[in-house]
Amino acid sequence: MKTFSIAKSRRLRSTPYTSRIEKQGVTAYSTYNHMLLPAAFGSIEDSYHHLKKNVQVWDVAGERQVEITGNDSAKLVQLMTCRDLSKSKDGRCYYCPIIDDKGGLINDPVVLRLSNNRWWISIADSDVILFAKGLAIGNKFDVQILEPDVNIMAVQGPKSFKLMEKVFGEEITKLKFFGFDYFDFKGTKHLIAQSGWSKQGGYEIYVENTNSGLELYDYLFEIGKEFDIKPGCPNLIERIESALLSYGNDMDNNDNPFECGFDKFVNLDSDVVFLGKENLKKIKSEGIKRRLMGVQIDSKEINVSGSIDLKDENNIKIGELRSGCYSPHFGKVIGIAMIKKPFWEVSQTVKIEINKQTFDGKVCDLPFI
Repeated sequence: MKTFSIAKSRRLRSTPYTSRIEKQGVTAYSTYNHMLLPAAFGSIEDSYHHLKKNVQVWDVAGERQVEITGNDSAKLVQLMTCRDLSKSKDGRCYYCPIIDDKGGLINDPVVLRLSNNRWWISIADSDVILFAKGLAIGNKFDVQILEPDVNIMAVQGPKSFKLMEKVFGEEITKLKFFGFDYFDFKGTKHLIAQSGWSKQGGYEIYVENTNSGLELYDYLFEIGKEFDIKPGCPNLIERIESALLSYGNDMDNNDNPFECGFDKFVNLDSDVVFLGKENLKKIKSEGIKRRLMGVQIDSKEINVSGSIDLKDENNIKIGELRSGCYSPHFGKVIGIAMIKKPFWEVSQTVKIEINKQTFDGKVCDLPFI
């Protein structure tokens, strides 16, 4: 079997941590915001079990920032998202679906309010900076928009709290979920948030000083041996079990927030102005015709490179599987699927063809765990 490598270029950038993770045994990459994103360090299932028990350091520099500053920065950020940010506070992160004028999802980033005139949009995999610049130009907003040189490393897993306390002291354990502050490492301040793309707990370090960040990366492995520290990356099994949605996989610009279960992040009754508000009101009034749901499938293997049709007992398509994996916890394949109305009822039976074999399954609620 032939193997292939990804050719690096200015269009597909490595990260400051790439040389380190390659020495540590990265075995697969994906791409994310035109950068390399580690996808595996050997067995995904072994990494899954390790993540749930110990601590891992992830190179997630592909999670880029769109920095918006200036007198109209708060106005622009609010225009982009259906979540009401009028009562947002400095030092807090906010999960904010970004939508277009039709109500379709552009991205689902975490927004950090550094001040009322300075925001970071920590984006999923799409070119939000171009969207922001277009809105700013069209509305003649007094803002500056750029991609700062920020390269996130994540420290994830139940032992991440003890490890980070060992590095930064007890004060870091007082951070609340989705809170952030600056912490000193050998004379350099690093913005650290209690956040990350796993449900096992942990932190994301927004590295602005690359040299200090690399020294910190090495130091974490040096002193983390007692916690069985290992390199890792966002884990497919853990994120599907936890229903952490992936933009571009589970949803895209053809889907709206209500179909994706983001109802609590859509504020239609407030006075804030955001793009697509009237269309979202119409969608809510008419009701959605499909919804993201979980599915459990009586199989032990799957490979989802696009989407796979789900059918009922009459061979009628009732939805599509968008992400799937074998779950050691359930002993079967689980996945995230867009299901048509009225087939999204829990326990609706489904049939799916995998590698020319047909398997039975059923619809279930999210998250799985």
